[in-house]
Amino acid sequence: MTTTDPDIQLIAHRPQRADARRNFDALLAAAREAFGADGTSASLEDIARRAGVGIGTLYRNFPTRDALIEAVYVDEVESVVRAARDAESLEPWQALNTWLLRFVSYIGTKHALLDGLNKDSPVLLSCRTAIYTGGAPLLDRAQRAGVVRNDVAIDDVVRMVSGIAGVAFEDDAQRTKVVELAIDGLRARA
Repeated sequence: MTTTDPDIQLIAHRPQRADARRNFDALLAAAREAFGADGTSASLEDIARRAGVGIGTLYRNFPTRDALIEAVYVDEVESVVRAARDAESLEPWQALNTWLLRFVSYIGTKHALLDGLNKDSPVLLSCRTAIYTGGAPLLDRAQRAGVVRNDVAIDDVVRMVSGIAGVAFEDDAQRTKVVELAIDGLRARA
């Protein structure tokens, strides 16, 4: 798989042929949906069916359940890193805020996949590093612009948002409100 961070190594690699790449991407999307709904023990046959491919295509791309879970996780991390790059064109506060709100949705995927991930996998460490490396420039730029407190580091911000996003809420609207309150606490005060 082509990654946004050269340190992230995937077991499965995104195919070069357009039709094979579409199948690969469809499998990732179907697996993300299935794992989100049913956990990492979701039926692989159901994932293949959701993707519109046969089970053989799934196994050609992902020889094990662990490989599929890891690929979904890495794909989500890559999306968070891309979101950081995409936000660079925004004003400093808006860039950081936009990225953090995207990061919150990643936390939901991460929790759904966490039980199925090999905690000793070097991929997990690489993914964590990629997220921090993606978000740090946005925080630094916001601090240099004077819109974010200077006494916070990227690991403080990621831990704060992760902790809040991982709490059980009545609904998504309440989670969003509480996350936005926390993010607002990062603003520099006169």
